[in-house]
Amino acid sequence: MAGISLMKNKLEAYKCYANEALHFKLVRHESDLEDDRTTFHPDMTHQLFGDQESIFGYKDLEIQLYYSAAKLTTYLHIKYFDKVSPKRFEGVSADDVIKILAKEMPPGYYTNLDNFVAALPKDANFKPFGDLLHSYTVYKDGKDRKFEIYKISIDCPGFRDYHERLQTFLLFFVDAASFIDVDDDKWSFYLVFEKYRDNGNRMYAIVGYMTVYNYYAYPEKVRPRVSQVLIMPPFQRQGHGAQLLQTFYNECYKRNDILDITVEDPSENFQRLRDFVDAKNCSKLESFQPRHLHNGFSDEMMKEAQEKLKLSRKQARRVYEILRFKVTDPSNIKQYRKYRLDIKKRLNLPFQKNGRDFQKLQRALHPDELNATLSCMSIEQRHCYLEKAFEEHVEMCRHVIERLAESVD
Repeated sequence: MAGISLMKNKLEAYKCYANEALHFKLVRHESDLEDDRTTFHPDMTHQLFGDQESIFGYKDLEIQLYYSAAKLTTYLHIKYFDKVSPKRFEGVSADDVIKILAKEMPPGYYTNLDNFVAALPKDANFKPFGDLLHSYTVYKDGKDRKFEIYKISIDCPGFRDYHERLQTFLLFFVDAASFIDVDDDKWSFYLVFEKYRDNGNRMYAIVGYMTVYNYYAYPEKVRPRVSQVLIMPPFQRQGHGAQLLQTFYNECYKRNDILDITVEDPSENFQRLRDFVDAKNCSKLESFQPRHLHNGFSDEMMKEAQEKLKLSRKQARRVYEILRFKVTDPSNIKQYRKYRLDIKKRLNLPFQKNGRDFQKLQRALHPDELNATLSCMSIEQRHCYLEKAFEEHVEMCRHVIERLAESVD
C-alpha cells in the first residue's frame, strides 16, 4: 500500500492545467514567435481534455499551436521538462496530446518550426474571400487601424479549406461548439480582417467570424439564425463584435424575405452584445422613444422592431425592458415600482404556464427548494425566485446602458 501511495504522489507532479499549457499565436512576423505579448490562452479545453481540463504525464508542458495571421497556416508542437513513460513508471503512459489535438485539426499542419517560418511570407499573397460589406477604423495602440467585413459562401474557391482551419478555434473559445455541415448551402459566413501595410505590401489578419443558418419560414420567408460568433482574443473589447453583428443586420434590413433574426443558444457575452446593438438601434425608433416607454410594451413596438429591425417579439420585449430601465428614475418610488411590477409580471409567467423556463428556475433555486413541478412551489419560494431574477435583470440592464453611454455613432 505504501508503494502505491508513493507512486500516486509521484504521478501527481505530472498533471498540468490544459488552459495554461496551451499557447496560441496569430503570427504576422517571425519575431512574434519569441514575443510573449503575442501569446494568448484558450478560454476552455474541456471539449478535448475532459471536464477537469487536465493533461497527465508531463512537467512544465507547453503546447504551441501557432497560426499565420492571414492564411492560418498551422504549426503544432509540444515541449516539456519531463514526461511519464511506461518503463520508468510501472506501465503508466502520458496522454498523447498531439493525437488528441490532431484529431480535431485538418491535415497539412507543420510540426517543424523552420518549415512554418518559411511559409509565413506566403501570407502576403492572401486576399479575403467573398464580398466586402463594410470597412471601419478603430483607434488602438496610438493609431487608426483599418478593418473590413466580408460575406462568403462555402462554394467560394479556397474557402472550404480555410474554414476548416478557422473553425478549430471554436473548440477553445465557444462552449458546446460543434463543427458545422458546410455542404448545406443554407449557411452564410461573415469574416472580419484587419488590413494593414507591411514593407509596402497590403496585408490582412483574421479578427473573427460569424456563421448564420438561413431557416425557411412559412410560407415564403427566411428566418436567419446566428449560430457561432468568435472574435479572436487579441481583438476582443475593441467593438468588432458589434461591427460584425450590425453589418449582418444591415444586410438583413434590405431583404423583404426575412421575417426576423434569431440566435442559437447565445452565451451570456453574446447576449450582452446583442442587447447592446439592438438597444442602440431601437432607441432610434419612434415607438421606443422615452415618452412611450413608461406605458408598457406595445404592439406598435413589436411591429416596428420586427418590420424595421427584423427583431423577434421576445428580443423586442427584452430591449424595451432595457430602454425603459434607462429612463426610469430609481429615486421616483412610484415610477420605479411600476417598472418593477411590469418586469415581475413577465418573470411570473413560467409559474402560470409551467413552460420552457423550468430549467431556468432549476438553475436559480436550491434543489431542495424546487419541487417536482412549478405548481408545487410555495408562495415564499416563488417570491424568492422573482426577487433574485429581478436583481439579475437590473444588473443586465446596467451593463447594456453603461455601454450605450460609452458608444459613439
